[in-house]
Amino acid sequence: MTTTTAPTTGTVAPGQHTPVRRPSLLRLSAVEVRKLVDTRAGRWLVITIGLVTAVIVTLQLIYSKEADQTFPNFFVPSLLPVSVLLPVLGILSITSEWSQRTALTTYALVPRRERVVVAKLIAVMLTALASVLASLVFAAVGTLVASATGGAGTWQFDWSLLLNAAILQVTGVLMGAAFGLLLLNPPLAIVGYLLLPTIWGVLGEMVRPLRGPSEWLDTSKTMEPLFSSDAVTGGQWGRLVVSLLFWMVLPLAAGLYRTLRREVS
Repeated sequence: MTTTTAPTTGTVAPGQHTPVRRPSLLRLSAVEVRKLVDTRAGRWLVITIGLVTAVIVTLQLIYSKEADQTFPNFFVPSLLPVSVLLPVLGILSITSEWSQRTALTTYALVPRRERVVVAKLIAVMLTALASVLASLVFAAVGTLVASATGGAGTWQFDWSLLLNAAILQVTGVLMGAAFGLLLLNPPLAIVGYLLLPTIWGVLGEMVRPLRGPSEWLDTSKTMEPLFSSDAVTGGQWGRLVVSLLFWMVLPLAAGLYRTLRREVS
């Protein structure tokens, strides 16, 4: 009896496979930027940031004195309400993986969690810089309208304010992201971010022994010189750096450690 074996085609040698290239940090960051507006909360928060900026400039056109309708006076006040909303966007970006139960999929596709976290931080920083650009655009529009309607409409601008504005918005959104990393729960992180620095500021005013440390750790005080027309001094920069180390760098480091070690379920 004779046995014949049919020839096989397309045989692949064992152990051979096509290597899979991991996504670049640029691509991951672009994905995270898109994810910021994929959810209803994130989308409306971004829309609200733009609307608030436009409303602030419009109110100044209506109610401020004509002599005060200048480019810097339109630009600086528009930063303040946005600086409150941006950290919430940072928190939602970080905590969405856990609140929406997408962490298992995300970290299966990108096993190195630190790359995902860095991409999220880049995405929220780009959003913060985009908000500064939006403030510039709305301030320019407000100045043009003011000059056409009898307001001062002057364009004289200290460009150091632009750097200060970028520092304000970027550090603010990173502080929010730091609380999100540390707590990994949206409501808890939002309340913690809004409440803890406020409580510290109140205690610094009420308790005399805390007044000295409060000058270095109360971000409402250390960031105040960024809005001044005067140049920020070395001592003021030092206090700002110390406060950011306490409220931004330490929570970021602790939150990254927790995120890397937390079990995904």
